Amino acid sequence: MFTVTVTPRFGDVDGLRHVNNTRLPEWFELGRGPFYRFFCPELDFERWNLILAHLGVDFQAPMILGHNVEIRTYVQRVGNSSFTTVQEAWQRGELCATGETVIVHYDFAAKRSLPIPDDTRTALLAHARPEP
Repeated sequence: MFTVTVTPRFGDVDGLRHVNNTRLPEWFELGRGPFYRFFCPELDFERWNLILAHLGVDFQAPMILGHNVEIRTYVQRVGNSSFTTVQEAWQRGELCATGETVIVHYDFAAKRSLPIPDDTRTALLAHARPEP
């Protein structure tokens, strides 16, 4: 698991005084950053080799201004050429949102998926979500 702490800003809050739902995909992307480095350590766009194939977010409770949000990111599954992450947003000890993404190891020049190398697979699985 990787964690990142986000401090909501005034502009992140909507008219209901909750963190706007559009912020979670951005915050979840921050949480996936360490996984991107397994594939492209320098985060160099000339050598970028990942695409986002699926993104879903579910909301359980509102988040508010004035309290940090902890984003927890786990690997749920590693396939031949893709991996799935599950993410959680926690504020004040409460689970407020969950997310799931599918990310594909991809060759942009050939326009096709690539197998995940064994060493990268091992690194991903080291962050597998524990069974309940």
